[in-house]
Amino acid sequence: MHRAMPASAFRSFRRYGFFMKDTLVSLLERALDSLKADGVIPADAAPAIRLDAARDKSHGDYASNIAMMLAKPAGMPPRALAEKLVAALPQDNAVSKVEIAGPGFINFFANSAAAATVVRTILDSGKQFGRHDFGKGEKVQVEFVSANPTGPLHVGHGRGAAVGDSICRLLEATGHDVTREFYYNDAGAQITNLTLSVAARIKGLTPDDAQWPDDGYRGEYIQDVAKAYLDGATIEADDRKVTAKADPDDMEAIREFAVAYLRHEQDLDLKAFNVSFDVYFLESSLYQDGKVEETVKRLMDNGYVYENEGALWLRTTEFGDDKDRVMRKQDGHYTYFLPDVAYHQDKWNRGFTTVVNEQGADHHSTVTRVRAGLQALQTGIPQGWPEYVLHQMVTVMRSGQEVKLSKRAGSYLTLRDLIEEVGCDATRYFLAVRRVDSQLTFDIDLARSQSSDNPVYYIQYAHARVCSVLRKAESEDKAFDQALALDNLALLEDEREKHLFNRLSAYPEVVKRAAVQREPHQIAQYLQDLASEFHTYYNAVRVMVDDDALRNARLALGIAVRQTLRNGLELLGVSAPEEM
Repeated sequence: MHRAMPASAFRSFRRYGFFMKDTLVSLLERALDSLKADGVIPADAAPAIRLDAARDKSHGDYASNIAMMLAKPAGMPPRALAEKLVAALPQDNAVSKVEIAGPGFINFFANSAAAATVVRTILDSGKQFGRHDFGKGEKVQVEFVSANPTGPLHVGHGRGAAVGDSICRLLEATGHDVTREFYYNDAGAQITNLTLSVAARIKGLTPDDAQWPDDGYRGEYIQDVAKAYLDGATIEADDRKVTAKADPDDMEAIREFAVAYLRHEQDLDLKAFNVSFDVYFLESSLYQDGKVEETVKRLMDNGYVYENEGALWLRTTEFGDDKDRVMRKQDGHYTYFLPDVAYHQDKWNRGFTTVVNEQGADHHSTVTRVRAGLQALQTGIPQGWPEYVLHQMVTVMRSGQEVKLSKRAGSYLTLRDLIEEVGCDATRYFLAVRRVDSQLTFDIDLARSQSSDNPVYYIQYAHARVCSVLRKAESEDKAFDQALALDNLALLEDEREKHLFNRLSAYPEVVKRAAVQREPHQIAQYLQDLASEFHTYYNAVRVMVDDDALRNARLALGIAVRQTLRNGLELLGVSAPEEM
């Protein structure tokens, strides 16, 4: 006779939620309350209860150092306090055993039958597994990529796109109302250089000619823009159409067309990268709508502006900056800093009390001055607003050599180059797999390989492997029987199965933490760990056994793994193929 999980264990596990860690935290909280009532622990002690997955499974599934944290306030040795905490723990069928180790660690051993209910939860939840509603519909704006329309997107923009879009997906998965925004400079010195470069190409000049603009753009894409302009092409970008006048002397027409052409090219790159935006914000609109001048007037009225040597300065040192900043140069043109302040005031006015800016680390110096400018406006914006996520540079390697140049761009490797060489999935995963504040080495050879060394291939293969097993079961007239599987989850007693239960149970917590901390790499690393544990399990434990109950229980575990992998890959914008 096959053993179904005891109803008491199921009720106990569900009562505290399907996270084992949630259950254990709740038990420890109740034990602490009991010791406070007895005067063992000070009533005002409110430590954060930390539970870590045990590295050595012989020491249990989770361990807590709470006794060591409270030993001093309680006035007793950590191990003695650990003994009192264990004695005060309520009984719960989700826990099979509790031990004290070393100087006072409390080790918890999960009940396999209770832990297995995560499989039931995943099969019931499907795509919703791991999602939360703690965002409660809060409006959040995420600005990312925001590349100037002066050339193709480079690999650094690609890292910003992968990280920024994944942050949006995480925020949406936790109940937030997310707006994706792309801000670009369609005026200023860089756009002037772009216009001069296209005009030079229109006249037949090349970058090798003496008359080529000193700060002109030299990539082959400039020739493409010039040809399209002379052909009278119509370009659609950012919900507007621009038709070339084909007049080689109309510099304003050349500027407008070149910006639209390169914005369209960038949009094609982003579409190939599975990234889209809700709002495209033009810097020029800040001048056209008078918002820059309004910002200057308010800063002056508030007394934070002064003139020195013909330039207009803002006293950003009043708000923590290391020196005051120029707002308007001697020639009358505003610095980039000022429209940035006006732009962020506009974000606040649009109701975005939470704003996340994903940018390259080269923007680090703008963080303090923009925040200082916003404080100087005195419009109710809190200190430390907006948030910034700054990513470090990317080094691309092939055959052990750094890849720097692109024929198309002239001086840098483009995002499109990378996508065409290794595919969207590998590009997105590799650009999001490391902490954003660490430099990233993108190994093209590794990204193209079909081996366990390639993490994205390894994860996708785990998903496809489950699909293959299910197809095999179907072909052998042993199609998955979910009812039978769920009635027999208690048969999953192998230690590797228990490891998978714990790993699956951790997924929703990982999603929540990654969203709160704006760290998509946590999802990428979790998926690697889950895939590794599944492959280890699959290679060691036979799934397609003759015993119907055991086979279906193991298939259910595989389906739970597959669903979790699919859900996690979706948060990274990576596909989950059924065949490989």
